[in-house]
Amino acid sequence: MEIRFQNSPKETASMDTGELRKNFVCESLMQDDTINLVYSHYDRMIIGGVKPVHSTIVLENDEELKAGYFLERREMGIINIGGAGKVLVNGQGYDLEKLDCIYVGKETTDVSFQSQDAGDPALFYLLSVPAHHIYPTVKMTREEASPVSLGAVETSNQRTIYKYIHLDGIKSCQLVMGLTVLQSGSVWNSVPPHTHTRRMEAYFYFDVPESQVVFHFMGEPQQTRHVVLTNHEAVISAPWSVHFGSGTSNYGFIWGMAGENQAFPDMDAAPVHTLR
Repeated sequence: MEIRFQNSPKETASMDTGELRKNFVCESLMQDDTINLVYSHYDRMIIGGVKPVHSTIVLENDEELKAGYFLERREMGIINIGGAGKVLVNGQGYDLEKLDCIYVGKETTDVSFQSQDAGDPALFYLLSVPAHHIYPTVKMTREEASPVSLGAVETSNQRTIYKYIHLDGIKSCQLVMGLTVLQSGSVWNSVPPHTHTRRMEAYFYFDVPESQVVFHFMGEPQQTRHVVLTNHEAVISAPWSVHFGSGTSNYGFIWGMAGENQAFPDMDAAPVHTLR
């Protein structure tokens, strides 16, 4: 598990492209028969990818957690963005099709991942954050996530939003998780931009066509920077940073937050015309 420490707005403003990527971009998350994890000290969120192809992948404990097992003091959300797969939680199997989600609560001792077809493996994206209360394991399909259509062709942001783990959905201690799928011809996400200093956020981009990219914007509203992301890359957004982007094609992205509260309206707007 890779450890990422926090960066202040002042030092981030002076970073070049390589330094920005080293500190904020999570590359190569999806690798065959491997689990890859990045521990961010922003709200102590763990970002991970699991791609089981020929074998079952077990969520092993990590020495850095100083715990008896991985979820001893943590909760986890998992979304499948690949072929059909299965997540086993303390021996009970949960089948996940593409865009299905499962929440796994604190003090769950055993979690493992499987694909149903090695030719079309599951791709599990996960987020884990500290937890103080035990909530039950819950699976939610994409249809049960009450999809909402927003945006317009005129603003190039026609999209469908799926909310899974939140105050009115799957209950958690502090994790919030869902995803957005942009329609063909739409490329902008998370506009109007905003920050929320009471919680951090991570974006994971998927279904980005080969040879296409997403320009993800970050930094303080008056000191914006950008990183170029390809399929299956994630980016860490500090609480003081904006997080929005535009692609050279339409795409999907998973958003996840952790911090002081779970209320969606708790954000500080940074209108487009004020950005620098």
